[in-house]
Amino acid sequence: MEQKSTYDNKILPYFLMAPSFIIIGYFLFYPTFETFRLSLYRLGPFGIKKLFIKFENFIDLFTSADYLHSFNISFIFSFSVVVFGLAISLALAVLINRKIGGINFYRAALIWPYALSPAIAGALWVFLFDSSAGYLNYFFSILLNVKPKWLTSGSLALFVVTAAATWKNLGYNIILFLASLQTIPDDILEAAGIDGANRFQIFWKITFPLLSPMTFFLLIMNLIYSYFGSFGLIHVMTEGGPANATNILIYELYQEAFINHNAGLAAAESMILFSLVVILTFLQFRTSGRGVHYQ
Repeated sequence: MEQKSTYDNKILPYFLMAPSFIIIGYFLFYPTFETFRLSLYRLGPFGIKKLFIKFENFIDLFTSADYLHSFNISFIFSFSVVVFGLAISLALAVLINRKIGGINFYRAALIWPYALSPAIAGALWVFLFDSSAGYLNYFFSILLNVKPKWLTSGSLALFVVTAAATWKNLGYNIILFLASLQTIPDDILEAAGIDGANRFQIFWKITFPLLSPMTFFLLIMNLIYSYFGSFGLIHVMTEGGPANATNILIYELYQEAFINHNAGLAAAESMILFSLVVILTFLQFRTSGRGVHYQ
């Protein structure tokens, strides 16, 4: 007769999990609480004086034309980085999933930008798109006799920063898409081809649905990257300019905290940014998550 082991000590599991709870509480929950607390105060330089003002910081932000402009710019920037980044990454992952000569070289060439730091990646794009000394304008001046003001024109600067952020994250997306593609059994695709399906039908009806878990995961990760991980690029390339054309929310937060030394307002911006990403992630789980099929 099989005997089932029992464990009666109810305290030991909590004792074993205590270090994890302490670390998570100190480095995650406590900073979140402290940020919310500071958002309710108006602080003097270096936090010497504090004045409790309730929710006035949030009211000031949502009635500020500059902050609402950053809000809109962030949405455009994030939407472009997520949509174009995932589309281009998936297309490239499908291409390098083939068995051809020298494929390892192509894979390494497409993945290496992810290894660069945001500051280095930003510097590379500045070298390319600098209006006066950039390599791209050198060829434009020879071929077309024009020198576009890539980083000093608002719309062009936003385009260049978006392209740089998309390029910077391509390697991460390609790695995971490629790994997911290689888990799809070849016999399923071959059977579809024998049944008369063309390449587009095989991809849209079989490959893409099987990639839905990875696509959904990358959708969330790219959303977080676009709002939080693009600070280094923008700081090196445009510093939020020209005329706040690339001043997304994370850079606006930096300016309030470290340039204007307004810790209370920066804390309020931090809470708004955090809440925005949580809401967008929740909406994606409620909408896009319905189309995810785990095998």
